[in-house]
Amino acid sequence: MSIYSVLVDCTVTLNSGITVEIVKKGMIQMIDIHSHILPGVDDGAQTERDSIAMALQAVEEGIETIIATPHNHNGQFDTTRDMIISGVAKLNALFEQEGIPLAVLSGQENRINGDLVTELKNGELVPLNETKYLFVEFPSGSVPRYAKQMFFDIQVAGYIPVIVHPERNRELIEHPNVLYEFVKTGVLTQVTAASVVGKFGKNIEKYAHQLIESNQTHFIASDAHNTTSRRFCMQEAFTGIEKKYGTSMAYMFEENAFLLTQGENINRMEPETIRRKRFLGIF
Repeated sequence: MSIYSVLVDCTVTLNSGITVEIVKKGMIQMIDIHSHILPGVDDGAQTERDSIAMALQAVEEGIETIIATPHNHNGQFDTTRDMIISGVAKLNALFEQEGIPLAVLSGQENRINGDLVTELKNGELVPLNETKYLFVEFPSGSVPRYAKQMFFDIQVAGYIPVIVHPERNRELIEHPNVLYEFVKTGVLTQVTAASVVGKFGKNIEKYAHQLIESNQTHFIASDAHNTTSRRFCMQEAFTGIEKKYGTSMAYMFEENAFLLTQGENINRMEPETIRRKRFLGIF
């Protein structure tokens, strides 16, 4: 039987009286390292009620720990360290009050910009669970020319950049060697669960799987914004990954999420190139 095919491991009755079915998947706890569950700070959860709804859905999928990673400097939203730290504390208190078995950690989704390293050194940014791992986001259609130098500077400063959802970046899809070169230098990447299962379209799904096959991605996370159009999809993604690539690959992604939260080195394999001809006609 698949380690991801167990529908219900146990049920938990919340303080509100709601009963939630919790899925367990083996020895490693499910950790979601990318979410927009913090209320009222970006385009994710808008109210505490939204956050509770997202938390309930996360618990139903077997997620026990989640990192709140609100947008920062993306042209629409700016989030400060104090805003995130205090918001995470309030959310944890709320979930405890509601009897929701979900731990929230702090993080931030930082759009790449020229001040990133300076802000990082000044303690203005929030690495994932205050470890050496830092989320970096590209614009959806391009990769800045200074990205290579920026990643080098981040690493010199003692941090490891993690590129979020590269499978949804137009330039990376059209020129896959760009990401390959980043990964070769020690940069990590995180693919969105919804991309793996085709929620963003067939072309993005195809590239997401090519990144898995070529060892160019290291984490699978939800990037959940709500419980409808941008839901978690973690169960579906991990079920598909195990079926297509085997149990070891699925476990590796789960273990990497845990290792990240602990600030430890993750599992990674030598990346391989993706042949350009497989990308013709994507857009």
